[in-house]
Amino acid sequence: MMERFWSTTMARGIGSLATGALIMIMAIASPPRATAGPMTEEQGEAILHELTQIRQLLDQQLRQVGANLPPAMPSQRAKIPLGSGHTLGREDAPITLVEFTDYQCPFCRDFHLTTFEQIKMKYIDTGKVRFVSRDLPLDFHPHAVKAAQTARCAGEQGRYWEARHTLIVNASTLSPDLFASLAKDLNLDTAKFQVCLQSDTQQKAVEDDIAAARAAAITGTPTFVLGPTTHGTVDGPMIIGAQPFEVFDTKIKELLAAAPSP
Repeated sequence: MMERFWSTTMARGIGSLATGALIMIMAIASPPRATAGPMTEEQGEAILHELTQIRQLLDQQLRQVGANLPPAMPSQRAKIPLGSGHTLGREDAPITLVEFTDYQCPFCRDFHLTTFEQIKMKYIDTGKVRFVSRDLPLDFHPHAVKAAQTARCAGEQGRYWEARHTLIVNASTLSPDLFASLAKDLNLDTAKFQVCLQSDTQQKAVEDDIAAARAAAITGTPTFVLGPTTHGTVDGPMIIGAQPFEVFDTKIKELLAAAPSP
């Protein structure tokens, strides 16, 4: 937000300066109608002199705008324990990508349907990256907490990733009816599934994920932490938002190049 604010402010300042300069130039370059006629050498030199002064003034103002800009903010980093998140990929992969997701988040859906599939094909399936899914249901999404529990309860019967995919794809239509039909569609033991949803086991796991996110100053979804894993903790840069594949690709390549050889 701050970066966007300063970029907009600078652009408006530069635009105002340029507009003012253009008006001055037009006023100088257009002689009054009463004296219209061939431009004398003296008039031409006067105009060039005025244009030089305008250019110097504009350059000075631009330097002042640049001097008032705040320094570039350092990239955010975080240390995140793996917790009870479900994982894809090799446990000994040199790099781990942790996603905090909300099942009602449209941006999480966008990431899942586009960028995630590319990351999975290029890095997860080839053993270079391990992917960890953790939950961060946001307060203004009424079905997000129960959706997170639903996926985890499906995971107790070995169908976590199928449930996760279905829930994310249907982010805009989540409801208790959909949770119940999902259990049937995945051929789960519906009695065990309902017992799981009514217990506080998976609710506590979701709350632990929320606490881990807050401890790392993660407040929105999707947010990612990418880095090597040491003693069950991922330490690395944060990637905020449903960024395109190229952003992840660049970061992963940088980290893989710096990772020790197996």
